[in-house]
Amino acid sequence: MTATAKRRVGTNLTEGGILTTLLIFAIPIVLTNIVQQLYSMVDLSVISQFVGNVGSIAVNTGGEMADLVSPVAMGFAAAGQIYIAQLAGSGLEDKMKKTVGTLLSFTILCSIVLTGFGIVFCRPILELLNCPEVALSQASQYMIITAVGYPFIFGYNAVCGVLRGMGESKKPLLFILVAAAVNIVLDLLLVAVFHMGAAGTALATVASQLGSFLAAFAYLWIQREHFDFELKLRYFQIDWPILKVLIKLGIPQVFRSLMVRTGMLWVNASANAYGVVVSTTNGVGNKLQKFLEVFISGVDTAAASMIGQNLGAHKTDRAGKTTLVTAGCCVVLAGVSSLLCVTIPHVIFGIFTQDAAVIELGTTFLRIFTIHFFASAITGSFQAMVTGCGFVELGFLLGLLDGVICKIGLSLLFMNVFHMGYEGLWYGVACSRIVNGLICIAYYLSGKWKTRKLLSE
Repeated sequence: MTATAKRRVGTNLTEGGILTTLLIFAIPIVLTNIVQQLYSMVDLSVISQFVGNVGSIAVNTGGEMADLVSPVAMGFAAAGQIYIAQLAGSGLEDKMKKTVGTLLSFTILCSIVLTGFGIVFCRPILELLNCPEVALSQASQYMIITAVGYPFIFGYNAVCGVLRGMGESKKPLLFILVAAAVNIVLDLLLVAVFHMGAAGTALATVASQLGSFLAAFAYLWIQREHFDFELKLRYFQIDWPILKVLIKLGIPQVFRSLMVRTGMLWVNASANAYGVVVSTTNGVGNKLQKFLEVFISGVDTAAASMIGQNLGAHKTDRAGKTTLVTAGCCVVLAGVSSLLCVTIPHVIFGIFTQDAAVIELGTTFLRIFTIHFFASAITGSFQAMVTGCGFVELGFLLGLLDGVICKIGLSLLFMNVFHMGYEGLWYGVACSRIVNGLICIAYYLSGKWKTRKLLSE
């Protein structure tokens, strides 16, 4: 395997001012996340305005399976991103090309299996989530239709992971803009005009996923000489040693995300048990929380690639400084989000519902989640370092702590010991990442991340 000094796609993240390089690379990722969250929130807003609370519950509950599938797609995409980032930092272009084909093949196969699972087990999953009987029919339609879009989710995320690992963050923004345009137009058409309810929203979602998928693969085709890309079966052959590394990196990412989602499934099911107002508030609040944290998560994603490239290039000092710069940026962003939640919570929640009771309860939700913003800012920054260096064992621990032990454990503590009801549920979620943050900081201070040998695998 020969190293090449020139990379024809992406940006060299091992050079230039750390803050400037990080922000230039991060801004398109942040914008991509914003657009992704916006068109997700358009779904919720349209369904709330034209169908009501029952429609909102149907979309939120019926979308839980997709919310479990997406982390799997993003987990393996993140694995590809980190591996390719280190390969890029080392100049191993031939191995990068083989990694692209292996990643695409493996993730699309996974998506087909999950599509079948989502369709076959739709009803039992909804019953497990305590979906209200009044919303069960619409929720079933939503889940079955969106299951068809799982291969598009996987394909899009895999391509984006590859590009971000290579230092290219602008093209994924273009892909998601295609998806957003398709989604918004079809949402308004199918729900507002043709009154198709949750099924209309689901069809709009799948169409938008197809749009982003086709845009991503069109880019691979246009730039096919850089990837040796061909629409032929031989391109999608799996290189088993590379797959071993991707699985080793991806499983902890997937596990962590699934544990977080598992914890959230329990939270959402618990919220549903408190009635329609609390359930609706929880659903809208979760969307808003994700949106307000896209800035933090975007910078963290950028930092993971940047740290990975620098470690691949043996620039450990620069990788360490990148972690600290990322933490500083994310704390500032958390402060801005918290300020909005404290000063104008009614305005923020009122965008997505006209229900006065939901808006009033939503202000409490947002104020509680200011804790989560700062916890995510610190934890995410140092976890980007853990991800960038490929510490898979710690990834498992962090997933278990964040998703289950802390999220569910703290929620039960606040609910049952301190008798705080649904507010205790939200406090538990808001505080769930604090322990992870402390562990990641301790690992950073140990300096052991500097000697990890991912590329020797």
